[in-house]
Amino acid sequence: MRDQAGTGDGDPGADAPSTAPVPGRKERPKQRRLGGHHQDRDQRSRHTNRARFLSPLTRRILMVNIIALAIPIGGLLYLGPYRDNLIRAEMEALRAQGEIFAGALGEGAIAITTAGQEVLSPASARHIIRRLSGPSGLRARLFLQDGELTIDSRRLGAARNSVQVEELAPPETMNDVINPILDMLDRLTMVLGEHQLERYVEDSTPGAEDYPEVARALQGDIMGVVRETDSGHLVLSVALPVQRYYKVFGSLMLSKSGKDVEAALRNVRATILMVFAGALLITIALSIYLAGAIARPLNKLAAAADRVAHSVGRQEEEIPDMTDRADEIGDLSGVLREMTRALRLRLVAIERFAADVSHEIKNPLTSLRSAVETVSKVKDDEQRRKLLEIINDDVERLDRLISDISDASRLDAELSRTEAEPLDLGALLATLAGMYGAVGTEDGAGRPRVSMEAHGEGPFEVLGNEDRLVQVFRNLIGNAMTFSPTDGRIDLKIRRDGNVVEAAVEDEGPGIPANKLEAIFDRFYTERPEGEKFGAHSGLGLSISKQIVEAHAGEIRAENRMTHDGKPRGARFIVRLPVA
Repeated sequence: MRDQAGTGDGDPGADAPSTAPVPGRKERPKQRRLGGHHQDRDQRSRHTNRARFLSPLTRRILMVNIIALAIPIGGLLYLGPYRDNLIRAEMEALRAQGEIFAGALGEGAIAITTAGQEVLSPASARHIIRRLSGPSGLRARLFLQDGELTIDSRRLGAARNSVQVEELAPPETMNDVINPILDMLDRLTMVLGEHQLERYVEDSTPGAEDYPEVARALQGDIMGVVRETDSGHLVLSVALPVQRYYKVFGSLMLSKSGKDVEAALRNVRATILMVFAGALLITIALSIYLAGAIARPLNKLAAAADRVAHSVGRQEEEIPDMTDRADEIGDLSGVLREMTRALRLRLVAIERFAADVSHEIKNPLTSLRSAVETVSKVKDDEQRRKLLEIINDDVERLDRLISDISDASRLDAELSRTEAEPLDLGALLATLAGMYGAVGTEDGAGRPRVSMEAHGEGPFEVLGNEDRLVQVFRNLIGNAMTFSPTDGRIDLKIRRDGNVVEAAVEDEGPGIPANKLEAIFDRFYTERPEGEKFGAHSGLGLSISKQIVEAHAGEIRAENRMTHDGKPRGARFIVRLPVA
């Protein structure tokens, strides 16, 4: 029968300190709770962080995506090999034109003197060079065999009264934003080039010795050189021998600006920059969208978790359900909801446990206080002895209650810290059966017989804490021995049911009331046989057993063993644990 007791409350205001104001003293503002200022400040800080338009996560996603886009774009903007190919193509075209120029000079500018010698005619050469270099825009210079410059297509008039013609750079068409970037890239290309270019310097009276390619051409070879001006512009030069029948009469040097190469590079780079700008805008938009798709729900979950943390015990706050997203955030939402639900259940269980503990401890305390108050007034020795026995029983009951309550309260923490190990449940039951059988043999015929029976072949290995599982089956065996007759029998049975090991403890007692098959696992529930001393059990044994089994991902239940005519002939407790 379940123990009953009153639930009298003490006077909460008996020793309450006075809150009246003291004259002459300023009252301090009341604080809502200890550390509330710091908690509010931290909470405001968290809300501020979540309210930013660009959260830290968004900035990280933007940075990673922009860097991933900038690396290949940077490689494309370098264009070193592309620039070398353009220069090579221009030099080949310049050489082809030079061969035409030199061939025309060799055929049309060679005159025969009265002495029968072949000489280079400057007048004819000047006419041919002017006609050929005009449409092509090339600068042609003719050096005689002695290295003297005799003709320059950019010098008009006589040698002493010449007019130099310089080609102006085309007007800039790029805007002021792109030009500095392109100039920087041009300089960077020059710095990172495989070799530094020779500086182009033009003397007022140049000679063949100033240009290595001219000296080589006077020896009958063709040579091209790429130079760079002080302003960083390219100058391409090719020198070819002017000859007739393998006789060299002079050297023709063709030069042109590398503006076409530079313009091609700048156009390609400008196109890449515009593509990069468009890709950058798209990347930023997609990054903000992606970060928002991640950060917004995370902010919602964080805000909801914050509300739950600050509303525990006051109101029901729910974590948003995002499991329909079918992604990691949905999984996080589901886990947080399960955790919140488990937390609430745990809080409810703690409140109920505290209420049950208070109720159960007040029973013996009430009895103990009544006996103590009475014993001093009783004069009869027999009555006093009975009262002292009651006091001793109540003290023992309190000690048993406190021990079982302490065991139950630390059980969860202990099981969470303990590593589960494989153990043979069949061997464990066989050991318990042998132990209880040996005790029964020593005490004589005053204890039910305990036997063990395994159905089917093992293994019967499970993962768990051996000490706690031994506690479960000792509780069940002890409970069965309490209700079984002295000449009765207790059977321990074990079998495999798929991926589950099922163990049963059967007795030959009176059975369990049909409406109490679930209630017997409640805390402090007691249903003891007639004649047993009151208060001998705390009512926590089966509750603790259920707590241990469920911590092992198993289940425990009770049922009655029935006869053929439908009457109970004992109880059966079944424990099911997953196979290791």
